[in-house]
Amino acid sequence: MFTVRVRFAPSPTGALHIGGLRTALYNYLYARQQGGTFVLRSEDTDQKRYVPGAEEYILESLNWAGITPDEGPGIGGDYGPYRQSERRDTYRKYTQQLLDAGQAYYAFDTEAELEQRRADEKAAGNHTFRYDASTREGMRNSLSLGKEETQRLRDRNTPYVVRLRVDPGQTIHIRDIVRGDVAFQSEEVDDKVLMKADGLPTYHLANVVDDHLMEISHVIRGEEWLPSTALHVLLYRAFGWEKTMPEFAHLPLLLKPNGKGKLSKRDGEKLGIPVFALDFREAGFLPAATINFLAFLGWNPGTEQEIFSLPQLVEAFDLDRINKSGAQYDFEKARWYNQQYLIASADEELAPLVRQQFADHGQSITPAQATRIAGLLKERVHTLDEFYPQGRYLTERVGITDEKMARKKWKPEQRPAFEELRDRLAELPDWEASKIKAATVAFMKERGLSFGAVLPVLRLAVSGTTNGPDAFAILETVGQEETVARLGLGYDVMDSL
Repeated sequence: MFTVRVRFAPSPTGALHIGGLRTALYNYLYARQQGGTFVLRSEDTDQKRYVPGAEEYILESLNWAGITPDEGPGIGGDYGPYRQSERRDTYRKYTQQLLDAGQAYYAFDTEAELEQRRADEKAAGNHTFRYDASTREGMRNSLSLGKEETQRLRDRNTPYVVRLRVDPGQTIHIRDIVRGDVAFQSEEVDDKVLMKADGLPTYHLANVVDDHLMEISHVIRGEEWLPSTALHVLLYRAFGWEKTMPEFAHLPLLLKPNGKGKLSKRDGEKLGIPVFALDFREAGFLPAATINFLAFLGWNPGTEQEIFSLPQLVEAFDLDRINKSGAQYDFEKARWYNQQYLIASADEELAPLVRQQFADHGQSITPAQATRIAGLLKERVHTLDEFYPQGRYLTERVGITDEKMARKKWKPEQRPAFEELRDRLAELPDWEASKIKAATVAFMKERGLSFGAVLPVLRLAVSGTTNGPDAFAILETVGQEETVARLGLGYDVMDSL
């Protein structure tokens, strides 16, 4: 019985880019839709670029996003180990298999010799030097040196790498789910290094061996890996695994917000936008909103629907509906998605998140306060980190922040009337928004004052600005005693402006 098994195989060389998170998401969606398995594999053979803690960051990112792997480092599974650094003996075994079959060879060229050859080729007017069938005879390798010299060098522990033997005249056809039929000629592929001098495999060898041994059915990865697929197909042929080779789907690039060029890590600092997975969490995004946004960067359901829960994405996802062209990263669209999810969330559900935002700014608020603030502001904010700056006046005195509006709306000669309103509010027996409004409206009718004359003054005195949710809901949330105190202080400040 055919079983779908997909893998997300990042290198732990730093924080997980959102392009990587999108790749993981598409793998997860396809696995869940097909009743298959989502594997996490750590491709950590490049020890020079290895960053301690990066693997933990990747797993934390996936867990935060709700796309937890079924197998992987620290998770387990029947196809482990899932760290390539723990599979060295396996790679040596399969490298030797290629050597014994004449599909690979030893190369003893030093880095200095390779650099000199590159310089010679450049001086001769050649564009680049390629280590391939046309040049390998002039290099120091087991094909040019012969068995005896090769054995002598190995006996002397001369450093070497193992290269794939790529013979010319081969056509490499790839049926890519996203891009259709793609063809390469073997002359376009050089004799890539499979095993490095330190005994660790390169990405290419480890990738193919692991995908085969882990029975990966579909390789869903970024477009930048498409040229390497020709080499991978040649490796499958060399091993005799072509019939069990996985299907390929190469995803479109994520483009900068202006659509010009690939979104890079540097764009985050330059443009002030999140480009790493957990940057979205730090910027106040909900996981579900982030996933919904990322899903549409390269895929569409073929309908007008834009809001999808994760189960809905699983049901609607189709590899055939992945776009070929690059996907422009529209941060304002990401903020829109997050706002829709905030609005749709229950106040009680948002309350712990709102409490945390206030706590991060040194403000301790009760669950009831947090619930109230969530309800008042969730339609006015785009991200969680906007709750505190837009709602801090609900729990602390901020003074009058909009002095220009205060000077415009405050009439010192009307102070006695506003003091009377303050005193009436101080005696109100039921401190509810509807009762506060009724008392205020009654006062305005008696005094012949309009909403435009009264409400801005109340807002300015209590919250410091004329912006915000319903004025009477603000007063209810601030509380009766505190509202009365702020009104008195606010009148004094506006008198002094």
